[in-house]
Amino acid sequence: MVRVPAALALALSLSLAACGSPETTPAAGPAATAEPAVEQTPVMPDDAPPQEEAGVPEGELLGAADRTCTDSIGEAAAVRLAERCTMVSPATHPPCNPANACALIQDEIDRACGQYGPGEAKPAECSA
Repeated sequence: MVRVPAALALALSLSLAACGSPETTPAAGPAATAEPAVEQTPVMPDDAPPQEEAGVPEGELLGAADRTCTDSIGEAAAVRLAERCTMVSPATHPPCNPANACALIQDEIDRACGQYGPGEAKPAECSA
């Protein structure tokens, strides 16, 4: 039979008792028993103009970051930019894909080309 010192047995029993009793846990207070808040969907005012009348041009509804590079500058130019990105990026999974935003691809090119020191020769794709 294993003998456990009385102080250790008391500490163990108190810690186990505190874990199982919902009445003694702080989360069981009045705030925890209240019903969860229901999120309400924002409601547009009755006099708000529809989106197409708000002065936003049709092609500008999606921001540049939400559009693919192909959609922004055309397929041929997007493919060239992505290939340039692939040539200079040291990343294992760079964002050099025409399906990404052009700004994301250009940022990767800038980041990769910025890693060269002042005396180091940069690839030609950095100055293209």
